[in-house]
Amino acid sequence: MRLSDWRGRTPHRDSMTTKVISVVEPVITAMGADADPTCWVVWGEGPAVRYVLLIPTASGLLQVHVRVNVPQEGPRASGKLVRWNRVQSGELAMEVAGGHRLLSFQVEGHVLKGSDEEADAIAGFALQIFAAIDGRTPPAAAGAGRNASRRAAGKRPAKPVPQLPPPAGG
Repeated sequence: MRLSDWRGRTPHRDSMTTKVISVVEPVITAMGADADPTCWVVWGEGPAVRYVLLIPTASGLLQVHVRVNVPQEGPRASGKLVRWNRVQSGELAMEVAGGHRLLSFQVEGHVLKGSDEEADAIAGFALQIFAAIDGRTPPAAAGAGRNASRRAAGKRPAKPVPQLPPPAGG
C-alpha cells in the first residue's frame, strides 16, 4: 500500500496531516524512496502521538519514526536505513479459524498483526521483505499474497495446455 493510501486509513485525524507529511517526505526521499512509496505503517499504542513507517527501498529497509506533534516544534521525523543483509525478520504465520485469517509477522522488532483483508496486506508486505532480503525481485505490491494478481484481474489464470512428446521415428 502506498503512503498516500494510508492517509485515508489513519486511526487519528492528526496522524498524517499535510504538516506531518511535509516533514516525512524529505526524510524518505533523501534515503532513496520516492515521495509516495510502498510502505507499512506501524501505528503502535498512540497513533495520535507517534508511529513508524517501514519502507522497502533498493538499498534496504527504511524506518521512519514520526512524532506527530512535538511541543513548541510541531511534527518531527527521523529515518534509519537498514541494509537488507542486516534486516531482522521473523516468521510469517497464519491461522485460519471460523472462516477468518489471522496473521502475524515480525520485522526489525515491530510485530505486524491482522485479520482477513489486513492479513492479506501484511502477507504481501512480508513477501516483499523476504524477496528483498534474499536478493530476489519482489512480488507485485498489490496488497495481498499470492492471489492478489488474480483478484485484481477478476479472473482465474488459464490452465496450461499439456504438451505431448514429439512423434518417435517420423
